[in-house]
Amino acid sequence: MTNDALNTRTPSGTSRSRRALAVTAALLLAGGAAVPAAVASDGRPSSERRGALVSVTPVAALDRAAVTAWLGERDIDTDSVRHGVRAYRLTYRTVDAYGRPTLATGLFTLPTGGDRRLGVVSDTHGTMVHRDYAPSVGDDFGRTPSYLNASAGKAVAAPDYLGLGRGPGVHPYMDTASSVTASLDMLRAARQAGDRLGRPLTGDVYATGFSQGGQVAMGLGKALESGADRHLRLRALAPVSGPYDLAGEEIPALFDGRVNDTSGLFYTAYFLVAQNRLHPIYKDPADVFRAPYATRVEALFDGEHGEEDVIAALPKTVKQLLTPEFYARMRHPVGALKEALDANDTTCAWKPDVPVRLYAGSADTDVPIGNAASCAAQLRKAGATVRVWNQGPVDHFGSFRTAAPKITRWFSKTP
Repeated sequence: MTNDALNTRTPSGTSRSRRALAVTAALLLAGGAAVPAAVASDGRPSSERRGALVSVTPVAALDRAAVTAWLGERDIDTDSVRHGVRAYRLTYRTVDAYGRPTLATGLFTLPTGGDRRLGVVSDTHGTMVHRDYAPSVGDDFGRTPSYLNASAGKAVAAPDYLGLGRGPGVHPYMDTASSVTASLDMLRAARQAGDRLGRPLTGDVYATGFSQGGQVAMGLGKALESGADRHLRLRALAPVSGPYDLAGEEIPALFDGRVNDTSGLFYTAYFLVAQNRLHPIYKDPADVFRAPYATRVEALFDGEHGEEDVIAALPKTVKQLLTPEFYARMRHPVGALKEALDANDTTCAWKPDVPVRLYAGSADTDVPIGNAASCAAQLRKAGATVRVWNQGPVDHFGSFRTAAPKITRWFSKTP
């Protein structure tokens, strides 16, 4: 299996080259008006292609003072705020983790002033379980980079990922390949939305993301630099606190105390349930989870439960959640479990030709800073010049709060 956005897997979990898959539908404008479908160069209507825009729904409009207040309430530095913002939920065509046609949603945010033609920031969010927490639906922390970067003068495309927001199905958590695909197709949809809203995009992409989204941002950068879309050009890459090295850093940190018990429990349960839908890690939940959790854990990750609900329904630690046999296997992964880990550990195996900054916090007990160090080492091995921008003794969300305004200022100065 590979993180290449141009590959996919069959439902049995094996990899294959992605075939073009399409379904018939008209491209809808905001307000629901259908437009005639143009014909793409491959003979298919452009409205059936990956990234085709289905609808545009306004979800927020804030003037400069309101943006400043919104960010200030979340303890975010507002020095870069120059404009108000308008935000829209985009619905667009993409493919699921098996390459089958589906829909996804995301937040597209524009500044109310500044240049008419805009570069675009791709922002990929961190771990969330309830679909309504996604950026295009939930008006909370997940919109921070969108409001920061749009108020500084760039467009922002923030995918909800598969199964979150208003997209169908359940989220394939930590399946980086499908999250990269959804992010790439969100950028394509954003180009169409920008044209229709009178703010065309230049094709310059500035990629960032936090936590799970940090890893997705690295994978997206890799795909863009490999030529995934000739209309999109990666200009800078600045992920924050991503779990880039599950096998070498994140999993060992579960056992040596670098990951706190609550986060370790939450991430492990989510990962195993979601990955089992893609890999044959277990046939019966009781093969992995202790009673009584084996009968309830899968239902907790249906996109309708919040993080608090999940944590309340589980024990205190990973060791209390897993059977002794599977707990031991986590220390030394083999088979489908190792395959699932390996599939997500290749996002730093490439040589970027653009500036890269890896942000992380030294007191992070969700995604320890060793992940960033491992990623930097892989990038250097490939010939890149990169370093870890240590944000000091801050926790996981502290690394984001500290880094996000810095990234906005850096992107603003990066051509």
